Amino acid sequence: MKTILIIGAGKSSKVLVDFLLKDAPAKNRKVILADVDAKVAEKKLAGHPSGEAASIDIHDKRKLHTLIKQVDIVVSMVPAFLHPLVAKAAVTERKHFFSASYESAEMKELAKEITAHNLFFLNECGLDPGIDHMSAMKLIDAEKAEGNQIVLFKSYCGGLLSSESEADNPWKYKFTWNPRNVVLAGQSTSRFIRNGRYKFIPYHMLFRRTDLISFKEEGDFDGYANRDSLNYRGVYGLEGIPTIIRGTLRRAGFCKSWDVLVQLGLTDDSFEMDLPHDFTMRMFTNAFLPYDPVHRLEEKIQRLLPWVDKEIIEKLAWLGLFDHTPLSLFKGSPAVILQAILEDKWNLSPSDKDMVVMQHQLETVSPSGTKKSITSSMIIKGENHEYTAMAKTVGLPLAAAVDLFLEGEIPLRGLHLPIKEEIYLPVLKLLANNGITFDEEAVILKGQ
Repeated sequence: MKTILIIGAGKSSKVLVDFLLKDAPAKNRKVILADVDAKVAEKKLAGHPSGEAASIDIHDKRKLHTLIKQVDIVVSMVPAFLHPLVAKAAVTERKHFFSASYESAEMKELAKEITAHNLFFLNECGLDPGIDHMSAMKLIDAEKAEGNQIVLFKSYCGGLLSSESEADNPWKYKFTWNPRNVVLAGQSTSRFIRNGRYKFIPYHMLFRRTDLISFKEEGDFDGYANRDSLNYRGVYGLEGIPTIIRGTLRRAGFCKSWDVLVQLGLTDDSFEMDLPHDFTMRMFTNAFLPYDPVHRLEEKIQRLLPWVDKEIIEKLAWLGLFDHTPLSLFKGSPAVILQAILEDKWNLSPSDKDMVVMQHQLETVSPSGTKKSITSSMIIKGENHEYTAMAKTVGLPLAAAVDLFLEGEIPLRGLHLPIKEEIYLPVLKLLANNGITFDEEAVILKGQ
């Protein structure tokens, strides 16, 4: 019997757990789901005979090693900064390791030990990173195999509300992943290359310099650049490419409105406020505007930021930023207090359904000079509050990789990202069988 240990019973774990339990009896496998609260793990397992719940304190080294010692594979679903603790224990106990998070510098330091012990460690096998890597590499490798040169690569991904859940929400957005990451998004300068020229977008300009990204079924989106697109030249084998941009998607119009919060300073996380306990949401917003005894708060915003129109004012009002309601939090950075305000309005309700959208854009030149444009789009919609689009697109790739590795269909060893065809081809095939597919369209731009 092979035993899989999943550490962390968070939002994305239900899809992962269910997939691995589905064929566990037939494949002679056992799944241990460990969490700080064993009752949460028990609920996720739903009484499955091949599942076992366990309680774990990630900082209790002895208990962590004891738990890992008895299994064959470790799947880490803990917060990203805790992965190295789990990974180091897995190396020590000679166990294979999987995660959906970015490969950290601490993880890379384990590479020699991982190889020396003939282990397989796979990171960045979720959504973004994960499905983005695999689907991109499939396109890139296919074009290279035909002898084509890739001259443009753009990739955008976003976790959003499904269109049927947007009707009463002018922002057309709610939190489908870590709210703090959403509030702090883009607070490092974005770097990319466009037409052979290095480009940089500082935070205060990020939500003004967006691309229009369109999907046939879902319409238009704002795409803003991620922090570092340049690094992916090496990851994807596109070192000499003249244009490479990776970005995040929001519904069209979102970025222009969010930029107001950025310009006012409400997303600032660099200092802490300690506000009087009679502070209202309107007073909080007003604290970031000039003193003006004549004009109302809404007017002051428009005088300070002349491009703010009626639609944007209505969106800010919908969030409650002009209300005389007391704040729910009085101490913290502006970003932390803003997050508390947003969580009231942007929290997914049981009836809400989310959506994940991803699009790759490539332009290639053949040896004969023919230019081709390729667009590859993915739209995944959530089913309910557990089987969300985000949970499916994070949990299924990880589950697929674990399953395929145990089946012997991924023969690699060492520290890896899912950018090799030995990983991405079987994983993408399994994802397609489970409803995660891409719609591809190729157009010849110029022939000779």
